[in-house]
Amino acid sequence: MRYINRDIIVETVERLCIEANYNIEDDVMEALNNSLRNEISPTGKDVLSQIIENDLIARNDSVPMCQDTGVVIVFLEIGNDVHIDYDIYEAINEGVRNGYNHGYLRKSVVRHPLDRVNTKDNTPAVIHTKLISGDKINLLIAAKGAGSENMSLVKMLTPAEGIEGVKDLVIDTVFNAKGKPCPPIIVGLGLGGTFEKSALLAKEAVMRPINDQSPDPIARKLEKDLLEEINKLGVGPLGFGGTQTALAVKVNVYPCHIASLPVAINIQCHASRHKKITI
Repeated sequence: MRYINRDIIVETVERLCIEANYNIEDDVMEALNNSLRNEISPTGKDVLSQIIENDLIARNDSVPMCQDTGVVIVFLEIGNDVHIDYDIYEAINEGVRNGYNHGYLRKSVVRHPLDRVNTKDNTPAVIHTKLISGDKINLLIAAKGAGSENMSLVKMLTPAEGIEGVKDLVIDTVFNAKGKPCPPIIVGLGLGGTFEKSALLAKEAVMRPINDQSPDPIARKLEKDLLEEINKLGVGPLGFGGTQTALAVKVNVYPCHIASLPVAINIQCHASRHKKITI
């Protein structure tokens, strides 16, 4: 049994909140550079060049990549040989509070969806917890902005609509979103489970490495097909037209009821702000 001190959780979350907003992941930067090379539209190339320049300025000058520094999403995996004697959720929220204060990050969370009073410290975070084997804690911290999140959806299709129904829904969603989610985007697709499980699958999907592929052959082909179709839509970088509307499509699947086909689409902006660490 391994004890992990509360201060370690607080300090790690604080650091990751700041790093996620300041430092773009290397695989995302590589994907943006590939998009710049592949973009046909002169306007699209100019937009991508400015996006890349912005990300480098943020990294070099330690400033946020975007004014919307997001709601903090936490994927927390706790080993069954880890001992904690404190409220780990409160420790995480203290880390978020410290990170957004010390990192001078915009506080975007309101205490209630209808009275809209700002909590003034960007808490609470949205925390998803999973128990795993071992004596370590895995933390994935993401800053999810509203521009991309607002273009996401969950829809219960019928099994008869099948894969073509899924494709049509994704293509229509991306096309109708236009430039609002700040393309080139990452599309996370959750298929199966139930209403709420599909949404979690989609959120997990957008956190996957840019260059990985689904181990499931059907999902893997769907990722490839959808990426090709999305990049034919002409939406382009930031919606100004072009061939690079998406950097990647990620599909996660789960068993479901014989009478349902849950589909969740979670859209991620070009910054894809997240950091992962093992404690």
